[in-house]
Amino acid sequence: MLKGISPLIPPEMLKILDEMGHGDELVLGDGNFPGASVGKRVIRCDGQAIPPLLDAVLSLFPLDTYVDAPVALMRVVPGDPVGDSPAIWTEYRALIEKHAPGARIETVERFAFYERAKLAYAVAQTGESALYANVIIKKGVVKT
Repeated sequence: MLKGISPLIPPEMLKILDEMGHGDELVLGDGNFPGASVGKRVIRCDGQAIPPLLDAVLSLFPLDTYVDAPVALMRVVPGDPVGDSPAIWTEYRALIEKHAPGARIETVERFAFYERAKLAYAVAQTGESALYANVIIKKGVVKT
């Protein structure tokens, strides 16, 4: 047992977060995300929602300050009934602002998001049921 680490972060994820270097990316995929198809390393986070997991990860994981946008969301496909900005994105923006004030969030077209996810260091496959809940975060430098 470790002190100060959220129990939402499985041991395998702790290992991967530690292994990741500056500029490596982590995908937090919702329940519909094809994690096993695109991920080099897949961490099972079944039953977990993304917002509390994102909050827990960002408490340990600095975002990259050397890029324009260290956070990427999957852009809504035109015509989908969720609108241009799904409700879960409001939660993500608040969490990003909490942990990395001023960090920019970009949106990436669906198939470009999948291609980028293939290059990510790891994919955390969650049970998140919200649509367009997929998020990519880029690790920054840990400053002591």
